[in-house]
Amino acid sequence: MADENRLENNDEASEDELSSKEVSDYEETLRDEELENIKLEKEEKIEKEAVAQQVNQEKEELQAAVQEVKEAVVEVSQSAKNLGDAVINHGPGIFSRFFSLLVSEEMRNDVRRRRKHYISDWTDAFKKKRQVIPAVLFLYFACLAPAVSFGTISSEITNGSIGVVEFLLSSGVSGMLYSILSGQPMAFLAPTGLTLAFISGLFRFCSIRNLPFFPVYAWVGLWTSVFMTILGLSGSSKLIRFCTRFTDEVFNGLLSINFIYEAMSSLKRNFDHADPMNLTMPFVALSMALGTFFSTMTVVKFEATKFFNSKIRTAIKNFGPVSIILFFTLVNTLPWCQKFHVPTLSVPDTFQLAGGRSFLVALKDIPMNIRILCALPACLLTCLFFMDQNISVRLVNSPDNKLKKGEAYNLDMVALGLITGGLSVFGLPWMCGATVQSMNHVRAMAETKLNEETKQIEIARVTETRVTGFTIHALLASTILLLPLIKKIPIPVVSGVFLFLGRKLMTGNTFFKRITDAFAESKRLPDGNPIHLLGRKKMNFYTGVQVFCLMGLFGFKQIPSITIFFPAMIAILMFIRSLILPKFFNEDEFVALGDPTPS
Repeated sequence: MADENRLENNDEASEDELSSKEVSDYEETLRDEELENIKLEKEEKIEKEAVAQQVNQEKEELQAAVQEVKEAVVEVSQSAKNLGDAVINHGPGIFSRFFSLLVSEEMRNDVRRRRKHYISDWTDAFKKKRQVIPAVLFLYFACLAPAVSFGTISSEITNGSIGVVEFLLSSGVSGMLYSILSGQPMAFLAPTGLTLAFISGLFRFCSIRNLPFFPVYAWVGLWTSVFMTILGLSGSSKLIRFCTRFTDEVFNGLLSINFIYEAMSSLKRNFDHADPMNLTMPFVALSMALGTFFSTMTVVKFEATKFFNSKIRTAIKNFGPVSIILFFTLVNTLPWCQKFHVPTLSVPDTFQLAGGRSFLVALKDIPMNIRILCALPACLLTCLFFMDQNISVRLVNSPDNKLKKGEAYNLDMVALGLITGGLSVFGLPWMCGATVQSMNHVRAMAETKLNEETKQIEIARVTETRVTGFTIHALLASTILLLPLIKKIPIPVVSGVFLFLGRKLMTGNTFFKRITDAFAESKRLPDGNPIHLLGRKKMNFYTGVQVFCLMGLFGFKQIPSITIFFPAMIAILMFIRSLILPKFFNEDEFVALGDPTPS
């Protein structure tokens, strides 16, 4: 029993020991948890304090940034105010200096000179309606003939890429724009043989290189437009003074000979293509051409005759050329004349661009390097336009024509540059200063008188207007709506007009007058004639050099493959006059010849 009691007491003691150990372990666990909680609370507190500190720091930075923005806004506002004040106070001077860097003084002078006459350029025509109406009608046919002729030739040499419709549309639109934008509205733009030769050379180059013609054509034209505009804005027309009367007369002579040559070539083709056993048609065509030429020359000179009164003589001189063209056209429609089958103008029946192409040229159809390289032929075309345009306008501005409103060579070049760019984008043929049409425009708008001393007809005054040029070229553009009627005009009549234009351009060219004076008796020549001042031998030497240069230019022009370099030939003329002729003539002799050396 006692043992059992001891065992029970031992068990109880063991249980008590286990119980107190459990309690101790529990308490220790509680302390550990409490310490862990305290540690976590401290960490949370530290983290909150860090977050609060960071938030405060960000607030301070934000406030500082806001303050900086406010200060910057205030500073910008002040700067804008200062800038506005500076622009108001100094802007005109700054713009003026910037404008002067882009636009030369010569160009600004052109604008000032012509601006005051711009309104009268339009209104003056309505004061001379009896002169304007016949001038418009005659010059319409004078401008129509080259457009149709060159369009027919172009269609052949470009395989139908550019034809008659394009030339009519381009001539009309460019002429209308030029009459609005140019400085000298008495000058005309028209197709020229040299420009056509350049287009022909460019077309052959594109064919050889397998390049699309119209994109190359357009980029060459756009580069030329840029170059011409820059030349005009920079006042480069002052350089044309180095192109003296020696060059003008030879160039003028070339244009005269070229018109006569084209007319004779057209008449010769009738004989070449006719049956050798029946030459009736070629001779009828020749009769029409010569009849048109001599009749037109007669009515133009009628004003200086003694017949009727001055009003009737003036009316015959003004309306005569148009009446002659209409007369021969009506004669050719008569049944008894139709049996001769005289050829008429070859134009399409309806308005359509060659090949049915769209108006706009696809400028992106050639790679970028080709577009840039197009600037090289554009340099040659620019030289051609620069010489042709300035020489043509200078002949219009000649003191012999007694124009009063002043010249504007640089403004004319800018106008031509802008027009060239527009024509290029639409793939239309380029136009340039046309000496023949321009000079005939001046003479058609001139009032003449007979010089009692020289017995020569001289210009008394000229009605300078933009209305005639605009109206003529508007009619030319509208011709595309009258193509069936235009087809009725006989080609020999056009040839007769060409003969008249070429012969008329010779009038006033002292180069041709000196050729005839070379065979004249000295004492029958007026006192101021160069033959009295220089002697026959020296005058003939000067004239002979011009004849040689004219033959060289005409021969050069007949070789299509090298015509693209024609501007270089003009430069050779200037070289001959500037460096070679002074070795044989002194300045007094040049002045006697009407060819003073530019200073």
